Amino acid sequence: MNEARARLADLDAVAMRLPGVERSTSPDGRHSYEVAGKAFVLSRSPRKDAVDPETGERMEDVLVFWVADLGDKDALVQGDGPFFTTPHWNGYKGVLLRERDLGQVSRRELEEVVTDAWLARAPKRLAQEFLAGPGEPT
Repeated sequence: MNEARARLADLDAVAMRLPGVERSTSPDGRHSYEVAGKAFVLSRSPRKDAVDPETGERMEDVLVFWVADLGDKDALVQGDGPFFTTPHWNGYKGVLLRERDLGQVSRRELEEVVTDAWLARAPKRLAQEFLAGPGEPT
């Protein structure tokens, strides 16, 4: 079965459907999505620890997704998908994905990763209400 591939617009749509989400934009145009003041997905500024292996240039299109625990991080990074990490993120509950590689992820997979990121950062009560109610994205 050919599943629809994810696009940047899908990321925004999924994140903004979750309860209590606020989108902010940095002065350089990078988006982040927060719940209760905690970012769960963000577009990261270029860093010296994230370089394109083909060009040696700093990656300018890195997205960060929070995960519930380091086991979830390892599963995403070690899986067949385009998720990765860098030494800067060692010990932190976050995985990275280049915007250019979003199309390697299905819309359903993106929805799951974004929802899990939200659940990892949302206040417990809000997360429990979301999981108990009909509001979970399909």
